[in-house]
Amino acid sequence: MPIYVAMLRGINVGGAKIVKMENLRALFEALGFSRVRSYVQSGNVIFETSRVNSTRLSRAIGKRILSDYGFSVPLILRTSGEINKIVSDNPFLKESGIDRSKLHVTFLSELPAKAAMGKLDALKGDVDQFRIKNREIYLYCPSGYGRTKLSNSSFERLLSVEATTRNWRTVKMLAGMSSE
Repeated sequence: MPIYVAMLRGINVGGAKIVKMENLRALFEALGFSRVRSYVQSGNVIFETSRVNSTRLSRAIGKRILSDYGFSVPLILRTSGEINKIVSDNPFLKESGIDRSKLHVTFLSELPAKAAMGKLDALKGDVDQFRIKNREIYLYCPSGYGRTKLSNSSFERLLSVEATTRNWRTVKMLAGMSSE
């Protein structure tokens, strides 16, 4: 049965959109998903389902969150295989002198339009770097993610797609958990 990783953006941050993980797992189980488990409080859920249409899955999960909690959240889905490929494809791992604790991945809801990709030049800086591959943007932020202009909001505004970012440790953990 396919294994999916759901990454919700903006829950349990700054006291807004509070969702207890046990309640979120129960919500996923109520949708008929199996082997539901979560990782940290920021809305990472691994689950199995025989359904294979990511768009419909995202829509069903989003609709249920809105119904149960009264708010909507951006939700990005990836399969276990996709998450594992994202880990192995990180271009920064091949570069010397990279502090892996400063790596992040921004997950996009869909491939941006080619015309929008040129807009990302506005985000190029002296220290922070990014590489785009498929629906992911690999980030290297040596001064820390909290200080970069390579934020979800910037990518969403420039690319006209939803985005959510996870640090490298979390991405690796989600890959491992989704492979169990």
